[in-house]
Amino acid sequence: MIDLILLQRVDKLGQMGERVKVRPGYARNFLLPQGKAIRATKDNLSRFEQQRAQLEAQNIKRREEAERVAERMEGLTVVLIRSAGESGGLYGSVSARDIADGCTAAGLGVGRQQVLLDNPIKTLGLTTVRVELHPEVLLPVVVNVARSPEEAERQARGEEIEREEEITLEAELVAELGAAARD
Repeated sequence: MIDLILLQRVDKLGQMGERVKVRPGYARNFLLPQGKAIRATKDNLSRFEQQRAQLEAQNIKRREEAERVAERMEGLTVVLIRSAGESGGLYGSVSARDIADGCTAAGLGVGRQQVLLDNPIKTLGLTTVRVELHPEVLLPVVVNVARSPEEAERQARGEEIEREEEITLEAELVAELGAAARD
């Protein structure tokens, strides 16, 4: 285990200024390269204590900026057009990169690392995804995955797309059976 000092809040680990023990790989591959922590040596401890007020002020400033952006972009919906089968399953999936690109096109510049997506989206419909603007500020974004812009509009209004298509298919099948019975 490696002893570190956190330079910012890290989810499921701790707040800024806390000393934590983490596995070497997590420290070496994530926390240290991204500047989220420093090793807890005597020199680093004293340097951190001297810069603590400045680091806290910078953190507060970045959080306030993120909160302003979150207020401005609240209720953001990203529409993604994808090919899908009859049952609504996508012929692929929607990834964090797709959502980040959609957010950027809508005026919210975010990277794919900021999109917190537990699993890729593999079906049509509306899904709420969290976007991390700051470690303490999360923005919910609605992702509307549809086959066409018209279908996306209907989904946004709350209509059930798949059920309507099933009814249409059933009506077509009944019409074909009726025509076949007459022949």
